[in-house]
Amino acid sequence: MEIEELKYKLKEMIIQECEKEDITPDDIANDVELFSKKSGLELDSLDALQISMGIQNNYGIRLADPKDFRRIVTTIDKLASYIQSQK
Repeated sequence: MEIEELKYKLKEMIIQECEKEDITPDDIANDVELFSKKSGLELDSLDALQISMGIQNNYGIRLADPKDFRRIVTTIDKLASYIQSQK
């Protein structure tokens, strides 16, 4: 899968997992921190759990350690690069 396609799919997954129906994948910048106000997603710790489960279910990658999650799931760019490196 191409990296741009992966980024789009990750955005779709985050929107679905976190029930953010008022946001489209195009609304999410690849280089903006997902858990910041700038992202417009208004994500919280429950959303982090949902995203972690989505990554595990869709990509077979388990991010059980909160430190790993915070290091990897910062931006769409970093998350996509990490997923590609694990394949």
